[in-house]
Amino acid sequence: MTTLKHLSSVGVSPRSVLVRAPGKVNLSLHVGPVGEDGYHPLVTVFQAVSLYEEVVATVSDTFTLEVLGPGAELVPTDDTNLALRAARALAEHTGVRQGAHLEIIKGVPVAGGMAGGSADAAATLVALDALWGTGLGREELSSVAARLGADVPFALAGHTAVGTGRGDTLTPAMVHGQFHWAFALRSAGLSTPAVFQHFDSVADPGHDMPDGADTELMAALRAGDAERLGRALSNDLEGSALDLAPDLAETMAVARSAGALGVVVSGSGPTVAALGRSRQHALAIAAALTIAGVCESVVCASGPVPGARVVG
Repeated sequence: MTTLKHLSSVGVSPRSVLVRAPGKVNLSLHVGPVGEDGYHPLVTVFQAVSLYEEVVATVSDTFTLEVLGPGAELVPTDDTNLALRAARALAEHTGVRQGAHLEIIKGVPVAGGMAGGSADAAATLVALDALWGTGLGREELSSVAARLGADVPFALAGHTAVGTGRGDTLTPAMVHGQFHWAFALRSAGLSTPAVFQHFDSVADPGHDMPDGADTELMAALRAGDAERLGRALSNDLEGSALDLAPDLAETMAVARSAGALGVVVSGSGPTVAALGRSRQHALAIAAALTIAGVCESVVCASGPVPGARVVG
């Protein structure tokens, strides 16, 4: 494949562009009472991890979509697909009158609370900006991303960040070193709206949101201290996810027995994230989860990693 750099140097638009965007884990997630607009205010700390969605965008007269990889059969290919919505949103924003063929290669678990669909949307925005030569900066792309979903701006930015508002207002977080994770996957997903509805039914209506991100968690990230980070992991939606999928409790227990420094439900679930001391320890946790048969499969990844970027 001819590189974008070479093409731009001779003033020719590329015929296709490959972009990679990461999935995420929520290190903490605080959820406020639902507002009049139907949304919950959030304070969350995202970390991008080395599970990737890849999007190849190719010149075309119309918008078409193909999905490949694990769980591809579960991903809609109609106009509800977030990547197609991103493509149409960028075309409208820039006034571009052409389409594109999008090929998505799945690497983030489907319906696992790790924002694979948001990664697809972010990758699509970056790919089409390059393919069409629209030359938008990251700030402008992020404004388009925010209209598509709360997690899309983070998939665009990557690394580690504090998300506020609906989770789409981002402040980069200082992080030292790498953190290593084992993610226990479950074939049956959890409905995000159902998890939030259950949370609303059981939460104290007067519960307060924190003024900022968790002090202890942020200190652990700055220090690169995995043990300290493990103790600081939190998720307000975890109880609701466990109520709706009680078997997740056994998965979490096995991870803790394997020595995980911290265990948390990722986002609205059902993926369980277990923090290891090292890459080797994360692999050992994954092996313990597999042997115990408490999840459908396990993948390991490290973070933080960069956000959506052109790789070919």
